[in-house]
Amino acid sequence: MLNAAVLVLNQNYEPLNVCDIRRAFNLLGADKAELIARNHQVIHTPTLAIPAPSVIRLVYLVRRPRPKVKLSRREVFARDGHICQYCGTHSRDLTIDHVMPRHRGGRHEWENLVAACRACNHRKGSKTLAESRMSLLRAPRAPRADARYLYGTYLADERNDAWRTFLFMDDAPPQRA
Repeated sequence: MLNAAVLVLNQNYEPLNVCDIRRAFNLLGADKAELIARNHQVIHTPTLAIPAPSVIRLVYLVRRPRPKVKLSRREVFARDGHICQYCGTHSRDLTIDHVMPRHRGGRHEWENLVAACRACNHRKGSKTLAESRMSLLRAPRAPRADARYLYGTYLADERNDAWRTFLFMDDAPPQRA
């Protein structure tokens, strides 16, 4: 029960991360955070019944780098919409192609990887775009890590519906508890 998820917001209401109820109580008790939304659960002590927090906000601003989407096959396919970036074929049977081949100095990074159907990947082979006389539908770039990417697994649980307001997935303005 004390390991339920709690959304932690920065001082400016930007989502920072997710912690458990125990950590949230520690932050609230040390006056490092304030309660924004309550959970449906109640924590019982010998003398008190305390509503569990669902969303807390830090009272100080935390500076951190922007989160990045992890580079994986699944994320490349999702970025490209499961469409071959050479011929435009929509398929679930795609491969990953290095725009500049690795043996020619191409790196394994977002800006050099695209989804390609097997026929186009075979046709391009280990040539550059100019040598293969092929072109890309869209230049590859790193996707932004949005709230759905970072917190989507938590939003599948209906107990965390209060988070949607703070993750900008709801039209309702933020309300305090």
